[in-house]
Order: sequence, then structure tokens, then C-alpha cells
Amino acid sequence: MTTLNENIFEGNAVFDSLCEEFFNGGADAQAERFHSLLCAHRATFGTDAEEFYSSPGRIEIIGNHTDHNGGKVLCSAINFDTLACVSSRDDGVIEVKSAGYPMLRADVDNPVFSVAEVGTSLALVKGVVEYFKRFGKNVGGFSASMTSNVPKGSGVSSSSSFELVIAEILNVRYNGGKLDAIFKAKASQYAENAYFGKPSGLMDQSAIALGGVNLIDFRDLENPVVEKAHWAFDDLDIFVVATGGDHSNLTDDYAAIPAEMKEVAAQFGKKLLCEIERDVWENRKNEIKGKVGERAFLRAEHFYEENERVENAVKAIDDGDEDAFISIVNQSGLSSRYKLQNTYSPAGKNHSLENALDRVVRIDGVVASRVHGGGFAGTILVLAKKSFTGVDDALKLMFGEENVFKLSIRKRGAAKLDLEI
Repeated sequence: MTTLNENIFEGNAVFDSLCEEFFNGGADAQAERFHSLLCAHRATFGTDAEEFYSSPGRIEIIGNHTDHNGGKVLCSAINFDTLACVSSRDDGVIEVKSAGYPMLRADVDNPVFSVAEVGTSLALVKGVVEYFKRFGKNVGGFSASMTSNVPKGSGVSSSSSFELVIAEILNVRYNGGKLDAIFKAKASQYAENAYFGKPSGLMDQSAIALGGVNLIDFRDLENPVVEKAHWAFDDLDIFVVATGGDHSNLTDDYAAIPAEMKEVAAQFGKKLLCEIERDVWENRKNEIKGKVGERAFLRAEHFYEENERVENAVKAIDDGDEDAFISIVNQSGLSSRYKLQNTYSPAGKNHSLENALDRVVRIDGVVASRVHGGGFAGTILVLAKKSFTGVDDALKLMFGEENVFKLSIRKRGAAKLDLEI
């Protein structure tokens, strides 16, 4: 085992280039982060780390509550990540140690579901392993030390980031790095649904596995279609802002959205709205008025209009038409608020999202804002012109420094980092 008397990442041209690719710069801060994790790995496992892996968080740009009915989303990986230091072991055991948390230990030969582990990171590890085994992929043990700067509870999918780093380690170390992004996303979704106990679509995991900005069409839920968008709006700052509110009593609100969309689909003899073509919906939608509730009808309208917005947003990105893109993001936000109706919950009795959306539009430099993710409580997405340097401070003054996260688009998904240690 080699000794670490100095930070081997500082002043390292290869490392600096890697930081540009994965983290959009910040080599000095990342060098300290990598060094600390490498030292922690050595102290915990008594061995040198052999590899580093990084798995990003994600944002939903447009496509609010469409994936569960086979719709389209525009999403992106971001520069916040789960970072793992990994070394080999040959006993068929996965051990994961994250700072401030107990050691996780899973036997790859027996990744048995346990009710007692629901909601834990160990459940996520076991679920990913089980999915790999179920589909005939290779699995094996490893030791990993991890650290994450993906903010929890901010709607950027810290749990999915963790799932994907496990999937990518298994992919590289035991499957030659040949597994495609959607397979890894499905393994991670399975872990979250079946082992962790949290219902979720495939969007979060897909965005993290793919990297960059992508249109994902979930019409075929087993085989989603991906279209890469070529992001070039480098004059825009991206923020996710946690507005407060308690999610614990909002389960019924979240469940009602897909249920009501499916209720509308049933009026056409279908299971999901994606099975009803847009022209059929437009020609026949008035026939179901009065047969479903007004909110269900409006949520279906949101579904079809949001799918079209996703397509138009990708075209705007590829055309370099920033004004059109900003307008589409704002239209999406208004549709979520007034048609999808997921910015306020009578059960939660919390107007934090609506109040936040009303306040941020008054900040000079803010050009777009919308609910981010599930809604009812939680986070908003804010786009601002970089030329207005006071936006960051204004948001922090409004919501508190700990609730404002300035992000950037990350081009690479969950991956092994090409570093010699």
C-alpha cells in the first residue's frame, strides 16, 4: 500500500481535464475532495483504491408528470455527484462506507429483500444486484468509500445517483463496461421500487445514466427512446431552490395525478394517455366532459401539451433559439400550476411553492421558473441570465443560503473516471 504524503490530484493536468469534463471546472475543490476520499478509503479498508466512479444528480427541465403515462420528458444530468473510491475483493461481498453513516454490507450471492431494510441505502445496493442477476449479468464484490454533494430533499435525485454508482461499478468491474445506460437505469429503478419501497418512474435514473440533456420518450416503458439535445445556452445560470413544505402527508396528492390521467385514458378504452393519439384526443375530448372530474380533464390536457412542449424545447435548443426555449419553460410552469395543479395541496396546507414562484419572477435577471419534480411542496427550477450577477444573492436572501443550489449541465452520466492512482 502506497503512502499519501501529498495530494496527488493537485496540479495534475489529467485530473484538471477530467474536472472540466465531469464537473465543469473547480479542480482545486475537487482535488481536495478526491484526496480526502482516497485517504478515507485507505483508513477504512486498509488497501489502495483502484478506481474512482462518479454518478451525477439530475434536473427535470420540461415534462412534468408525463413519464408515468408514457409521455416525454426533457431532463439533464448535473455537476453535483456521488463520488466513489473502489477497490477489489474476492469474497462476493459489497461493502460501502459513506462519511457519517454505518458500513453497508451485502452478499451478492444472497441479496434477499428485507422489510426491515426498506428505505435504506442497503436496500438499494441489494436491489441493483438482484436486478443484474435476474437478467443474467455478472455480479461480484468490491469495497467502496463514498461521498456525495447531491443535496438531499432538493429534487435532484440523490437516491438515484447512489443507485447508478452501484450499477456502474458492477457494469465496469464485472461486465466489461458493456451494459447500456437504460439497462443500468432500469436496475436502479427496480431497486428503488422493489427494495427501497418508493414508487418512481424511469426518468430520474435515465437522466443520470445518460448524461447531458436528453428528450426521453416513455411511450414504450420497457424501451424508452432517447434523443440527445445539444445544449449551448452557456449564458444561462440554472438554480434549484428548496421552498420548504412537508412531503410526508402528500402521498395521496402524488398518486392522484397518474390515477386521474389513467381514468381519462379509460374513457377511450386505453390504460395510458400515450395510447391515445393527440389528434384523437383533440377530436373527442369534449365527449368525456362530465364523465371525469374537471381536474382529471385538465391534467390530461397538460399531458398532451407538455409532450409538445418537450419536442419544441429540443428544437429550440438545437436551433440555438434561447428566447423560444425560455418561453417554453415558462409555459410548462404555468401549465403545471393551473392544469396539472401540483403547486399546492389542501392536505399539506402549504403555499411555499406558489409563493416562491410569485417571488422569483420579481428578481432582475430571472427569465424562467417552474415547479421542479413532483410538486405540492419542495423545489422550483429557476433560469437566470449570467450577466445579472445579483440573482444568486437575491435567491439566497429570499430562501436561505442552504436552500439555493446553483447547477450546471453535466455531459457525462454515471461513469468510471479515467485516472491513474
